[in-house]
Amino acid sequence: MNTTINNRNTPDDAGRRNGMKGFSLPEIIIVLIIIAILSAISIPYIYNYTKLYKSEDQSLKVMDLMRETNQLALTRRRTMRFEIDLTDNKMLIIDEDTSVSPTVHKEIKAIPLEAVREIRMDIAPTGISNPSPPNYSVAAFAADTIGHKSGNITVTGHNVWAARFKSDGSVVKKDGSLVSATIFVWAPLVAGSTNPRNSKEVRAITMFGGTGAVRYWKYDGTAFKPF
Repeated sequence: MNTTINNRNTPDDAGRRNGMKGFSLPEIIIVLIIIAILSAISIPYIYNYTKLYKSEDQSLKVMDLMRETNQLALTRRRTMRFEIDLTDNKMLIIDEDTSVSPTVHKEIKAIPLEAVREIRMDIAPTGISNPSPPNYSVAAFAADTIGHKSGNITVTGHNVWAARFKSDGSVVKKDGSLVSATIFVWAPLVAGSTNPRNSKEVRAITMFGGTGAVRYWKYDGTAFKPF
């Protein structure tokens, strides 16, 4: 007996396929409009949120590199220099290697900083005093007279603040005297302004020259609080 298989669609199959339709053009347009509205609301918020924490992000990077410099000095048993270079807008670790003659000061790590129009570190913002205690002097930037090698290029004369971490854990200036300092990290009201955009965004880093200990401070609108 021959059996004939009917491959034609049943009415139920056709009904199911008819129900599986894509989105219509008006529906797609509505979805796109909703996405555009949500983007218009969220993008400015995200941008302002990012700007609010730029001083904090930069402070944490500075402290991380200072601590790394300290650790390298201890493990390599020689002086390592931490430098904030405002001319090239970056911070550096420089190996002051005395095992060769003459001594070679060689850049071994560089981290970029935020643009100076966004974040300042060269002075204290107007109207805000140092964390006290410890009330260390504000880090003073000046022309670099030591210099270092960046690859095959000799770099000197840049506007820098430097701290030389020694193998005994202390931190000294070029002349060998201990250096304790406060570094302010803050967003200016406008590019070049000495007034902060928002005093609660101001951050400070203190470093004790005797041990290389680093401490982080946040300004709450009236005074610095340690964190």
